[in-house]
Amino acid sequence: MISLDNLTISYGGWTLFDGISFMINPKDRIGLVGKNGAGKTTLLRVITGEQQPTDGAVTINGECTIGYLPQQMRVADTTSLMAETAKAFDEVLRIEADIEHLTNEIASRTDYESTAYADLIHKLNEANDRYHILGGDTREADIERTLLGLGFKRTDFERPTREFSGGWRMRIELAKLLLRRPSIFLLDEPTNHLDIESIQWLEEYLKNYNGAVLLISHDRAFLDNVTTRTVEISLGKAYDYKVPYSKFVELRAERRAQQMAAYENQQRMIEKTEEFIEKFRYKPTKSNQVQSRVKQLEKLDRIEIDEEDLSRLNIKFPPAPRSGQIVADIKGVGKAFDQKRIFAGAEFTIERGQKIALVGRNGEGKTTFARMLIGELEATEGEIKIGANVNIGYYAQNQDDLMDGEFTVFDTLDRVAVCDIRTRLRDILGAFLFRGEDIEKKVKVLSGGERSRLAMARLMLEPYNLLILDEPTNHMDMRSKDILKDALQKFDGTVVVVSHDREFLDGLVDRIYEFRDGGVREYLGDIWYFLEKRKVESLQEIERKDSPTTVKSIDNTNGKLSYEQKKEQEKLLRRLRKAVESVEEELANVEAEIAAYDARFATATEYNADDYAKYDALKQRYDSLMHEWEKASYELEITEQN
Repeated sequence: MISLDNLTISYGGWTLFDGISFMINPKDRIGLVGKNGAGKTTLLRVITGEQQPTDGAVTINGECTIGYLPQQMRVADTTSLMAETAKAFDEVLRIEADIEHLTNEIASRTDYESTAYADLIHKLNEANDRYHILGGDTREADIERTLLGLGFKRTDFERPTREFSGGWRMRIELAKLLLRRPSIFLLDEPTNHLDIESIQWLEEYLKNYNGAVLLISHDRAFLDNVTTRTVEISLGKAYDYKVPYSKFVELRAERRAQQMAAYENQQRMIEKTEEFIEKFRYKPTKSNQVQSRVKQLEKLDRIEIDEEDLSRLNIKFPPAPRSGQIVADIKGVGKAFDQKRIFAGAEFTIERGQKIALVGRNGEGKTTFARMLIGELEATEGEIKIGANVNIGYYAQNQDDLMDGEFTVFDTLDRVAVCDIRTRLRDILGAFLFRGEDIEKKVKVLSGGERSRLAMARLMLEPYNLLILDEPTNHMDMRSKDILKDALQKFDGTVVVVSHDREFLDGLVDRIYEFRDGGVREYLGDIWYFLEKRKVESLQEIERKDSPTTVKSIDNTNGKLSYEQKKEQEKLLRRLRKAVESVEEELANVEAEIAAYDARFATATEYNADDYAKYDALKQRYDSLMHEWEKASYELEITEQN
């Protein structure tokens, strides 16, 4: 279906790929893996034709269609959710028009035995076949099923797309992609903006899909559940394994051991050969043997060993001071923003030493509840009582808001460290892979993963006994996630973690609180017990319609806003819309600059370090702006719904 033949990509004197070749067959389920910077995303862009290789070729079967979901994408905001999603069926609508035209023409003909009439019948049959293949008969039902599966509610269907945050806009694009039913999906981190329930739905969809799938993901469970083949990009080469990710890890370790043995044998041979050359270089009687060995070394195909990053996140949380048995008592707690109720009726107790997870669809209140636990937000109803001697450490999703971009890595810790711990700051930073000149970098130039590590390092500065972690693994690779998980398992305090990463939660938590449909429900078991229970409940609820959210009126007498309140709300809406438009304008400018660099790099003949530094800074600025835009859009969305 798709053939990659000796692909090479070079930037000046630096080679990203060197002669990569492999085939993508119909119905393949391939996980594309490799460390950050190995070129996984670049390979997808080469397959789609967005980037040209320096050498080699990509051959695509003429009937093959490609559906590509990049990590970052903008969605049109001039339509409703339903109308935007229906654009996936543009081809179906064109075929419908063709069928109608052909049907009318056939009805008006009487030359039933002619070749022209037979051609019309043939074209109509082909159009009908294509119409059925693309799901023309069931498109309304397919749109609804896909949107519900990705976490949207029926009440969202007519909402303007501009009201959705960045994460939900990505889901809209994913929905359109799934509905187009291409021959192959190219998916770059598709689970980044999905909750557990939507990830499971996507897994089932992809497993049962009739086409091929090539995906990049740091979600081990997702890879294991979807893929049956793993292609690793390492040192510019591609290594093909006909197994899912977990089995690939085992086979890769075996391959590396064999590779290392061959490498050591070759090094011993080279050493002995060089010793012979050096020893007899100036003896005329040995000149032939010396020259023979020199040529032997020149022709030798030297074995390379895959680079392995042996640096580790050496995380060990300080011992937790003893707190009271009751860490937090939650009684009838609810939260609403003006008329928008997020959840209500939360009633449970967190006890010392428990490790619990908060799960649920995006927007159901997990992060809101975490912020209420630390006292950043107040409950609209009910009460949260924090127990005796509880000292809380909080890791938030939005690290940009909590760290000053103008401070250096060292200053960020130095400003919050106290007493003799200040003498150990360099050791702590070293444990989080900030070494040498890294500690003098400003926070604003750090990557997402570096900011995550720095924020985690801040938690090391004080002995907390309650850790509240909101999506701590979002920017971490698999190795770093495993190390953090191990440290949390050994932590003797209490842990509350918000996460959609099932593999990370497995073995870490033994109690789940699900935020769903405006309420909070407790599951006494691990993440897999919760998922099994939810699957049964979902089957029971399959025909249930989403009910409108119950809200409280601002004006208790007539449920309407007063004149003054309306004026204030309109003023607030104007300010929020202006903020969103301002960020969108800057995003467009940054996107244009990034696109210009992409075009320049695609045809570059030499490596320019200054250009790549500017390019990386632009991408970091883009990530920061996207986060800012999502926050502003969410605030506008909440306000507009009131």
